[in-house]
Amino acid sequence: MDLQLKGARAVVTGGSRGLGLAIARGLLAEGARVALVARDARRLGAAADGLRSGATAAEVLAVPADTTDDSSVRTMAEQVVTAWGGVDVLVNAAAQPSFASAPPPLADLTDGEVLADFDTKVLGYLRCARALAPHMIRQGQGRIVNISGLNARRTGSVSGTIRNVAVAALTANLADELGPHGVGVTVVHPGLVETERTPRLVADRAAAGGLTEEQVRAQLAATTSLRRLVTAEEVADVVVFLCSPRAAAVTGDAVSVAGGNRGAVHY
Repeated sequence: MDLQLKGARAVVTGGSRGLGLAIARGLLAEGARVALVARDARRLGAAADGLRSGATAAEVLAVPADTTDDSSVRTMAEQVVTAWGGVDVLVNAAAQPSFASAPPPLADLTDGEVLADFDTKVLGYLRCARALAPHMIRQGQGRIVNISGLNARRTGSVSGTIRNVAVAALTANLADELGPHGVGVTVVHPGLVETERTPRLVADRAAAGGLTEEQVRAQLAATTSLRRLVTAEEVADVVVFLCSPRAAAVTGDAVSVAGGNRGAVHY
């Protein structure tokens, strides 16, 4: 299937590593131009150089920005639009990872931890959409994909559940407002994804629980219908489709890309 993404101008936040980088690579494979956005300029530059090794330099922009800072986000948007004349796709993937073996109990959960989570993932996504959606509206088409997570459908992490449910709510609101202008907005819920961060997570949980890393991996795999973790590339394949005009009929809704969420029925 031709995803009709050749020449599309895409912005991917959290693009210097992990899922964001995999999504950027997938968009490039479909012929899109990609602006990578992340806070760490050095890591961002290295990621962009890695992508350019398989693409022309004109297809990849590295734009350092902090999504918790509205001024930084607006400057990023201006840089992309100045370089390419507009934007067709926004993938919001910048979020704070958590490697804690278990979320803190209520008594230990601080306002600062929750606010930092919310500021980066929810308000950060809002800031990027607010800065880039007007350009999509003017051209009468665009796609926004917000990366959330299965914590939206699970208890166990107060902060994680709050931020991910909020991203889903933000998505639905944006879809209703932007839909009449030809802009679709979806939210993707990955589960635990196999990335370069996974070994540390597994090691932390093994140490905290007195288990081997093999036992921890088996426990994590058992939570999915596939009985294994999905890869960043597998999630990216779905996200890239949702970024394409082929997915025009999908908007406002959540798509789970987690290898199956065992024991739950969503309808």
